[in-house]
Amino acid sequence: MANRNEHFVADFSEDSVVVDAVRIDDRPSNLWYDAWRDARKRPMFYISGVLIVLVALVALFPGLFTNVAPNDNCQLANSSGGPMLGHPLGFTRQGCDIYSRIIYGTSTSLSVGLIVTVMTTIMGVLAGAIAGFYGKWVDAVLSRIGDIFFSIPYILAAVVIMSVFSQYRNVWVISAAIGFFAWPSTARVLRAEILRVKNSDFVMASTAIGVSRFTILMRHVLPNSVAPVIVITTISLAAAIVAEATLSFLGVGLPSTTMSWGNDISQAQVDLRTAPMILVWPSLALSITVLAFIMMGEVVRDALDPKARSSR
Repeated sequence: MANRNEHFVADFSEDSVVVDAVRIDDRPSNLWYDAWRDARKRPMFYISGVLIVLVALVALFPGLFTNVAPNDNCQLANSSGGPMLGHPLGFTRQGCDIYSRIIYGTSTSLSVGLIVTVMTTIMGVLAGAIAGFYGKWVDAVLSRIGDIFFSIPYILAAVVIMSVFSQYRNVWVISAAIGFFAWPSTARVLRAEILRVKNSDFVMASTAIGVSRFTILMRHVLPNSVAPVIVITTISLAAAIVAEATLSFLGVGLPSTTMSWGNDISQAQVDLRTAPMILVWPSLALSITVLAFIMMGEVVRDALDPKARSSR
């Protein structure tokens, strides 16, 4: 009689079987949604966001924050005076209200930062996208041009330009002086990202079906490569505000009659020993604004980096 192997089958119920199911009501995941979901969990995102919104409101609507004109009520009798009713931060050496000057100087400093950021982003995106996507001699020429500009410190170049155009010193000239030499960093970052993205399968598929190269660049490659540019743009805005303050502090930036934090810091340095708070308040406003944009840039960078998200 042949041996028969008996098999044991455990009792089971069909109701206990769990089958993976697709949750149709869930929103499909993508880079930007994952970044937003990660950023909104971080306190730094809300802190920097509130500060940036506050700075923007001060720059757009200074009359909402003070009813004192920055230069109309300057009286030498209040020279280097301390805080009093209606003047919470005291007075400058010329007897002008410090708080009012900080409020009205916000728009100038922020305007320079925004104009420089727009300039560097446009120039950097154009150069980086064309160099990275088309390659060959186009990449070689644009990369060498970028290297030439990158080797020149943009603060030093801006000092020379502002010295040459000393009779035309205004927001647009100082923004052009800074932005014209600050775009290579954006171009380098975007070029490296496009070199990675252009070898993707969806790019090869678009090429195979006959889509033009320019269309592929604009519709597929560039939208999938702008994440690092957003990060560097946020940080570049803070750097542009600092650059404007530096040039004004050195005396080659905006005219002394123009309301800006750099001019206030420059004019207050002579009173550092006798009345240090005249220098502290505009410096503090500058530091908080720059810190807010840097913090936002850090949050955006970590949110757009899958490795950084997974490590937390």
